[in-house]
Amino acid sequence: MKFFNFHLMPYRHADLEAIERNQSAWVTFSNSHYDPALGAELYHEYLDQMEYADRLGFDGVCLNEHHQTAYGLMPTPGVLAGALARSVKRAKIAILGRALPLLNNPLSVAEEFAMLDNLTRGRFIAGFVRGIGAEYHAMGINPAESQARFAEAHDLIIRAWTEPGPFSYHGKYYQFKYVNTWPRPYQDPHPPVWVPSQGSSSTIEWAAGLRYTYCQTLSPIETVAKFFNMYREEARKAGYEASNDQLAWSNCIYVADTDEKAIREARPHLEALVGTLLKMPMEMLLPPGYTNIEAMKRIKATRAGGFNKKPQTIEDLMKAGVVIVGSPSTVREKLAEYEAIAGFGTVLTKTQFGTLPDDMTRANMAAIAQEIIPHFRDPAPAPATAVAA
Repeated sequence: MKFFNFHLMPYRHADLEAIERNQSAWVTFSNSHYDPALGAELYHEYLDQMEYADRLGFDGVCLNEHHQTAYGLMPTPGVLAGALARSVKRAKIAILGRALPLLNNPLSVAEEFAMLDNLTRGRFIAGFVRGIGAEYHAMGINPAESQARFAEAHDLIIRAWTEPGPFSYHGKYYQFKYVNTWPRPYQDPHPPVWVPSQGSSSTIEWAAGLRYTYCQTLSPIETVAKFFNMYREEARKAGYEASNDQLAWSNCIYVADTDEKAIREARPHLEALVGTLLKMPMEMLLPPGYTNIEAMKRIKATRAGGFNKKPQTIEDLMKAGVVIVGSPSTVREKLAEYEAIAGFGTVLTKTQFGTLPDDMTRANMAAIAQEIIPHFRDPAPAPATAVAA
């Protein structure tokens, strides 16, 4: 099993009461609540944590893209990936992912990702997403065009990476007289493509058909298993058996000496994430035209937070298998149980979540590296060496 340190880079100094009054941390939560001095410190704190993950022995570090939200400070994740490309020496760097339908020029991502692939000498993973509904409010894109824009942008990027240029491209949404991407990707034929999703059946079918790694976002473990089985079934339809390496589960893990201490320490920060920072009205998350009715029902039923329902406690999240919190032995037991239920080769672990401060994040990362990762490596691995926090 591989372990990636997945960072959301939240503005952890956010006024949670102000977010509650606004009913959302997204789009309509005024940027007057952002303090640039605190934000600058957070960027360096978070980049330091990603570099620390590399030294601890995590297999990769993950960034993502969100707009106009205190939930995450990564509207342009390529900037941060570029900052990490030389300081992260061993781990892979993944952007999970760029929201393709929001782009006016997909070739800019083809160029950006090719540069990152060269800078890392092939340690880069390209993530492509449609972006949640709130992004369409933030960027002024018609959500009804989401799937078609995504498909066209993806196809153009892959052609730009693999087909010698120059060539012309004339699609419905994008037209170019010259497509001639410099530099070319370092990896042949291009960086591996991973596809995160909240559980869209069309996305799962598409990802399986192209043999892309499917990443399930924060969800109850039974739901994760259902979507992973859907991927396996779609793979069989496409004529092959999917391996666990093609499936990645996004979760939160927090480790302390005892279960009681871990729950006590993680509680306010996890509950801030799912009860406040993730909160948004359903019409913002799933605007009309963004997805079909069946997918909307599935997402609504499985979403960890939001929709103005009663906020979930840490006990609720643990019981549902959305997060794993406890002593080293408890975390190892639960992770093994969930791997048996769902089958996945990669865990995308949020070691920092919500308002969790730097010292607690680093202690959590070190505990995961020392107490958890070595127990899930391939047979006869070299144990991860933790660096003192």
